[in-house]
Amino acid sequence: MNGPLIAVTGASGAVGGRVARRLARTGAPVRLLGRDPARLPDIPGADRAPAAPYGDGEAMRRALDGAHTLFLVSAHESPDRVREHATAIDAAVAVGVERIVYVSFQGAAPDATFTFARDHWETEAHLRTAGVRYTFLRDNWYQAGLPAMTGTDGVLRGPGGEGRVAAVTHEDIADAAAAVLLDEGTDHDGRAHDLTGPEAFTLAEAAEELSRVTGRPVVYVPETREEAYASRAGYGAPEWEVAGWVTSYEAIANGELAAVSDAVPTLTGRPATSFADFLAANPDSYRHLLPAG
Repeated sequence: MNGPLIAVTGASGAVGGRVARRLARTGAPVRLLGRDPARLPDIPGADRAPAAPYGDGEAMRRALDGAHTLFLVSAHESPDRVREHATAIDAAVAVGVERIVYVSFQGAAPDATFTFARDHWETEAHLRTAGVRYTFLRDNWYQAGLPAMTGTDGVLRGPGGEGRVAAVTHEDIADAAAAVLLDEGTDHDGRAHDLTGPEAFTLAEAAEELSRVTGRPVVYVPETREEAYASRAGYGAPEWEVAGWVTSYEAIANGELAAVSDAVPTLTGRPATSFADFLAANPDSYRHLLPAG
């Protein structure tokens, strides 16, 4: 192996795992981090760190000791997520990590409509003053989320209005992240890369594409804010979590996720993946929508 050690958090998840595999295939030294080491993937050549919850500064310092670069996948949504991120960042700085690449969200801002995007902005603000080289990868909505949020009744519902979303695939995010992490120069320092698909489309257009690929009617039903909260009340989720779900759609309605970036093709050297191409390559993502029999 060659090059500086890259620590990858969330390595048992959809983004971290993909990134770790890409890095390992290049021969880069990789250390896998996660809350539960038993769930970390078996990646040839990659080291496994002991349990490293973001909010445990001592555990994070042990896990990151000797690492040059940290790929920081955002923690699971929680009321304490910003504090957990700050603890992980401070632990990295304390043991000499020189560079942090953070998975943020497009439109991160203190007044973002999407409440979780405000968490990302606060984390970015902490990183800017942490005394370490940093890069933000601001993901749009995941394309995989569109079929996942469509019910077996063929209805995608939410207060997204007629807004557009430049949704992106996990594969494109992972390819772009790996390119940034493997670039040992300073071109990405202090920069934010918006990672989007090649086009922005409405949720009604997403439903039309799902109809085409499944061969059954799939529709988008726009909700008011009140209807959105009412339709999600049965999940028993805490208020802050339901607010995140609802405001993610409202961010689309407000046009905050419509901007299409050229970051994916620029970083990867290939076009970003369209929603139609994602569905063609991932039939399991909409299997629950297929007609019975």
